[in-house]
Amino acid sequence: MGQRAEQAALAHLQRQGLMLVQRNYRVAAGPRRPGGEIDLVLREPDGTLVFVEVRARRRGEHGGAAASIGAGKRRRLVFAARCFLRRLAVLPPCRFDVVAIDGDAVCWLRGAFEAGE
Repeated sequence: MGQRAEQAALAHLQRQGLMLVQRNYRVAAGPRRPGGEIDLVLREPDGTLVFVEVRARRRGEHGGAAASIGAGKRRRLVFAARCFLRRLAVLPPCRFDVVAIDGDAVCWLRGAFEAGE
């Protein structure tokens, strides 16, 4: 289900004009500390780098897919994004988006959270 959800999210975002930079960027924090993973890294036509978390649920019960992203998950996403950005010579504008897929419904949440949350 995860691979299909990521593919559906990627196709949706590409139809909106975003270009894929990288899929499944993973980073380790250390032997006893969890790292993070970013499902999709894309670039907007204006140059904004978009870090995307894809969440999918078969049904929208219990708050749906978007509600399943807790504070710990956000911290790991921000950690991974900071590691990704360290590789770049010039820092572009960035944001964190979520693509929530509940059943067949795709919901793109732009700017779903900030790095400081």
